[in-house]
Amino acid sequence: MSTPQRTAGSGGRMPTYVGMPAFPEAARSAVRDTRLRRNLAHATTTIRAKRAAAVSELADWAELRETAKLIKDHTIEHLGHYLRLLEEQVTARGGTVHWARDAAEANRIVTDLIKATGETDVVKVKSMATQEIGLNEALAAEGIHAHETDLAELIVQLGNDRPSHILVPAIHRGRAEIREIFRREMPGAPDDLTDEPARLAEAARTHLRERFLAAKVAVSGVNFAVAETGSLVVVESEGNGRMCLTLPETLISVMGIEKVVPAWRDLEVFLQLLPRSSTAERMNPYTSIWSGATEGQTFHLVLVDNGRTATRADEVGRQALRCIRCSACLNVCPVYQRAGGHAYGSPYPGPIGAILSPQLRGSGSPVDDSLPYASTLCGACYEVCPVAIDIPEVLVHLRSRAVHGRAEKAAMRFAAWTLRSPTRLAFGQRLAGTAGRILGRGGGIRRLPGPLTRWTDTRDAPVPARETFREWWEKRS
Repeated sequence: MSTPQRTAGSGGRMPTYVGMPAFPEAARSAVRDTRLRRNLAHATTTIRAKRAAAVSELADWAELRETAKLIKDHTIEHLGHYLRLLEEQVTARGGTVHWARDAAEANRIVTDLIKATGETDVVKVKSMATQEIGLNEALAAEGIHAHETDLAELIVQLGNDRPSHILVPAIHRGRAEIREIFRREMPGAPDDLTDEPARLAEAARTHLRERFLAAKVAVSGVNFAVAETGSLVVVESEGNGRMCLTLPETLISVMGIEKVVPAWRDLEVFLQLLPRSSTAERMNPYTSIWSGATEGQTFHLVLVDNGRTATRADEVGRQALRCIRCSACLNVCPVYQRAGGHAYGSPYPGPIGAILSPQLRGSGSPVDDSLPYASTLCGACYEVCPVAIDIPEVLVHLRSRAVHGRAEKAAMRFAAWTLRSPTRLAFGQRLAGTAGRILGRGGGIRRLPGPLTRWTDTRDAPVPARETFREWWEKRS
């Protein structure tokens, strides 16, 4: 796969992968890839089972989930207050806070900060925010190389690939593929490298050690920020984040403004929910917390809006801002499990991406208008979400906003006109039943006429019953 290019989305917000088609077309291609489906089915099934076991250990899981929801909703409602408090506390502790309205401004701020150090190489700890704004591509355009240090992100970077999962970005790659990527792209990879996980991890560790020791600048994301103390939190499993946060002379952290929580005691709730929902662990192996600048290090915090204020203004859609990026919704989604992450055309795949991307980028593009339909509305994502985001509710809400075009609007007006009258509805039901019996073969309709063909492009339509419920009821009453 060639190196992915991006273009700025609506209003210069979140970049969109260039050339990505709407979800139905991208998914149609993905479901034909049997190896991809096999990798996804194995990985998501394994993660799902482990998560269920970890969650079952907590008798108060439902109460924790409700508490997290209330904390997030309160913070979003008073976001301006807590962000100002966070800025005051970080500044008082020697850090510098920068505000970015969109992806372009955030990239310019980070680029200028790195250029001021004179460095052309930086190390990065995995960050969804920097993927969202397309930071690596922006830095490369200015002659700065960002070295990913998360193992899965390193695999994606060396393979000139795109991430396909929030927690496991290289979930679509098998061990044999990873070995070939390392042997082909990783400097110093041993010739006798095998596809054993331990050997692959050892090769990556040796490769990254030089980067850690040489780097003067690091870029990180932020999992949580505590407003009352100015403390920032990064949770990870490999220790690469700890190396990025402590060794370089300059640390630049990029954070979406919704990641703030009011108080230190609120953090305890999320540090129970996140590891169990994401990696099925009771506690993250590495939890790094720092407040402002540490001794011998210059610290910058870049607060990124990038469509979040517009999302916050939507009373239904704003609940997407509760997301703590655990990826639990991806692992239970039947659509994601078959189509994979690339089909979503966004750094945020799966159910959360289907509601977050269109709001951050703004609807209007074929990709963003199609994402709310990338769901069966089965509700499994809501059941596992540790902050109780009602993803099906937001999907239906966004679908109502995505209706456009004269034909579609005319169809909606006709449907409303029909449903307002019992007589017209009864006539329409009888007409549909007659037409269905003519078109149906073997209990299903393989192809509907006219614009309805889009429904039967990917599924059979059931043949309407010979007798409607109204007719059945009238006979029996």
